[in-house]
Parts: sequence; C-alpha cells; structure tokens
Amino acid sequence: MFTGIITGVGRIAAVHDLGSSSSYGKRLVIETPTAYLDDVGLGDSIALNGACMTVTTLDAPGLRFTVDVSAESLARTAGLADTGRVNLEKALRAHDRLGGHIVSGHVDGLGHVQRFEQVGESWALDILAPTELARYMAYKGSVTVQGVSLTVNAVEDVADGCIIRINLIPHTVENTTLGDLRQGSPVNLEIDTIARYVERMLRLGKDNNA
Repeated sequence: MFTGIITGVGRIAAVHDLGSSSSYGKRLVIETPTAYLDDVGLGDSIALNGACMTVTTLDAPGLRFTVDVSAESLARTAGLADTGRVNLEKALRAHDRLGGHIVSGHVDGLGHVQRFEQVGESWALDILAPTELARYMAYKGSVTVQGVSLTVNAVEDVADGCIIRINLIPHTVENTTLGDLRQGSPVNLEIDTIARYVERMLRLGKDNNA
C-alpha cells in the first residue's frame, strides 16, 4: 500500500532480459538517492512510476537495488522497459502520514499527455484517460499519475475516453519525473480505490433491482 507521495527520484541504470523471447520479463537495476535504501530490506515493496515491485537484490552502500518485472507488467505500464528517471515510493507503514490518498501500486491503464505547459507559477497537465477508466474520473477526485497522487480539476468526456485536467505546483514538477513529460507521453494511471468500490456497489444495486 502506498500514498502517492514520491519519496525519491531514482534512475533505471540497466535493463537485463530474463529470457530470450518477449514472453520473458526484465531485471531492472535501480540507482537511488543517498541513504534512500538505509531502511529497505530484501523482499520490500517499492513503487516505480506507480507500479509496485519487489526488491530482489539490495546493495545499500552502492545505492542500488534490483527488481524483476514480468512481461505482463511491462506490457501494461510505461517507463519501465528502458533506462531513465523513475519516481520512487516505499510502501506505507502503519504509523506514516497519509499525505496523498490510498494507492495500491497496481496500474489500471495507460493515459497519454495531451498538454503540458507552464501557466503562471504552476503547470497545466491534460491527460487522455482510456474509455475503461473514464467512469472513475471525477471533479476534485484523486488519480495517480506515474505514481504521484494528484487532484483532478476538470473532466471532459470525449469519444475515446476522457481528458482529465490537473494543476501541478512547482514543488511537484521539481521533485518528481512529471517535469520530463511531453505531449504524447504515455503515463501510468491508477484510479481512486474508493471510486472502484462505489462503481462495484452501484453495479450490484442495478443487477439486484432488475
């Protein structure tokens, strides 16, 4: 379980194939900020761009750890198949502050950036969410983008899903990888857990009243 509050920006330093065909996954070598791994152990969960992964090897003095990513996960996420910067978040502990919202670390689908530009002191981020996720997006609701907990400022329904409009403060742009986004960039999306359960209850209610 996570909160969507990024605790560090790391880097995928190397990507190694786990097999000789596309049905195999990849092993990622992650470089971290100084002291980031001091309280991490083998088997711990760390979210990479919002996708929950298990630490398979650990080199805390060398500021490195590895994770194994399945072919299925690679096909359903963005930013994990190549070297580059990644948002990091350690799993939530029982006594931690819940600064963002409840995040499972399971990517629900890919969105695509439609607009990313500075407006005043902040940044306007518009993302096209696919049709299967559109019903979960709501004004002032929560959404996780690349592992970052964000608030939806507006929702516009379109033929192939919906466009969610988000405002990013400078701190978020400077301390996550969201500042690397460009028009057309794919992004990992996770819907709000509460929205998921509300949709399920409403659907059951309709079926029972039919």
